[in-house]
Amino acid sequence: MRQIQLKKPGGLVNISVCDAEIPKPNNNEVIIKIAASSLNYHDLLVALGFIPTDDNRVPLSDAAGEIVEIGSDVVNWKKGDKVMSVCFPNWQSGPPKYELLSFIGDHEDGYATEYIAIQDTAITRIPTNMSLEESATLPCAGLTAWRALVDDGKLQAGETVLVQGTGGVSIFALQLAKSMGAKVIATSSSEEKLEKLRLLGADEVINYKETPEWGKEVLAKTNNEGVDHVIEVGGGGTFGESVRAAKLGGHIALIGVLSGPNASEIVLPRIFLKQIRMSGISMANKESQIAMIEYLEKTDIKPVISDTFDLADLAKAFQHQIDNKHFGKISITME
Repeated sequence: MRQIQLKKPGGLVNISVCDAEIPKPNNNEVIIKIAASSLNYHDLLVALGFIPTDDNRVPLSDAAGEIVEIGSDVVNWKKGDKVMSVCFPNWQSGPPKYELLSFIGDHEDGYATEYIAIQDTAITRIPTNMSLEESATLPCAGLTAWRALVDDGKLQAGETVLVQGTGGVSIFALQLAKSMGAKVIATSSSEEKLEKLRLLGADEVINYKETPEWGKEVLAKTNNEGVDHVIEVGGGGTFGESVRAAKLGGHIALIGVLSGPNASEIVLPRIFLKQIRMSGISMANKESQIAMIEYLEKTDIKPVISDTFDLADLAKAFQHQIDNKHFGKISITME
């Protein structure tokens, strides 16, 4: 089978296609024939060597495919079942604990491979109304948006959500928020992408390149009240404006660091005077993923996939991600 391996110290030139043996399952494992994966910002950081990992690590943390073999002790799955990955395979339910947070594609070999042997508890079924390629976009980005808005955010119909940019988490958050009856304000630096956001249902859009202090614009669009929820994926370069944009008692879900890990200036009094609730979000547990799947099956939400690359072209796919040419998710296909 084909498999991608990343050599130390990382970098796109250190991504190589290798031949590997198709694995055999242990008693509590299944063998999945992977149909597709998708790229996340975390995957890019691993590929570039910013998140150190073992030499010859198999990257990628999302996948969907079909079970082709089961171990002797497996009772919950059968051959032919269509399944998708769980990013933290040991975090089944409850609050996070350090010992549960071994991450696929980082601490453990990931899904840039045509077949994988994995514990039968480290997967869930896919939504019945989605393809394998669509399902492979859900475990990281979809679940992160779900936890931000539902598990931690307790989103209610009629509330207002601010999403930043057009990456996977932000697009999923927009779709989920609209499906739950919320109003969405979206930002981007591209007029073309802003129009796409409108077509997806964004009620208001803001070009953050033309309006650097876009938090003030958010206030203007909300009768100076601010938004109930901010999906904060920018990090240091956007956090101050997110605080400005949040309403009294609002919620900021801290998810990404696309503009850098450190905020140059944080006005702490503004945070506590506005009584803002903040959540640090890093995906969620398997129980939450199952709840998300059950909800998605009741909606017409379809993941937005702008580009598809073959497994052998993974380095090109990462460069496409670096160049910010995508809208939504970049799919990696093994078939």
